[in-house]
Amino acid sequence: MRNIQLDQCASFISSQTAASSSSGVRKTLHRAVTISRQTGCGALPVAEKLVTFLQERQPGEKNHWTIFDRELMERVLADHQLPKYLAEFLPEDRVSRIDDILADIFCVHPPVQTLVQQTAETIRQLAEMGQVILIGRAGNVITSQLPHVLHVRLVASLGDRIERICRDFGKSPEEARRFCLEEDQARARYVKSYYQADIADPMRYHMVINTSRMGCEHAARLIGEAVLQLTD
Repeated sequence: MRNIQLDQCASFISSQTAASSSSGVRKTLHRAVTISRQTGCGALPVAEKLVTFLQERQPGEKNHWTIFDRELMERVLADHQLPKYLAEFLPEDRVSRIDDILADIFCVHPPVQTLVQQTAETIRQLAEMGQVILIGRAGNVITSQLPHVLHVRLVASLGDRIERICRDFGKSPEEARRFCLEEDQARARYVKSYYQADIADPMRYHMVINTSRMGCEHAARLIGEAVLQLTD
């Protein structure tokens, strides 16, 4: 699955680059979505269903909607011609000041702060290309000034999130509970440390959706309808 997603991301970049080269400067910016999420709330299933929804309602579009989740770090390293081993210094939404200090002490170049900045550059570039769904890494903050980007926050009850993590990752209920809480804290710390923002602030999103009450299918349709209402 991961290799398929990476291939899809690479194909998306190539197609968008080719389109820009053949038609000169793009006259309009295409829509994009950022998804902030609690751990285990079903963000990836929602994103996948959202892609299907949007493709069905935009049959004339040549370029398919593409999800950037864990593949985003590979994209950042490729964009900035950095060695792949640097990915270990910026795990998914898990960066602390200690990591930054250690990177400086041991002369890891670029330091974590630089990687965060480069990640932000890549996120903004992808959002400007349009037809992307960007999951995590403060995407809503980074692209907050782009009018064609819809910002969504997904939440769910802790019980439902624990159940999903147990099912998807084979963890015990206690392990899943600890995983959810630790990941949520890490993501909040990442956004707070590098963007001085509260990840749970509802004012930073167009909509906050509870997938425990709504379900992934319904959530995707609701987001999709909102996306189609965006104007550049």
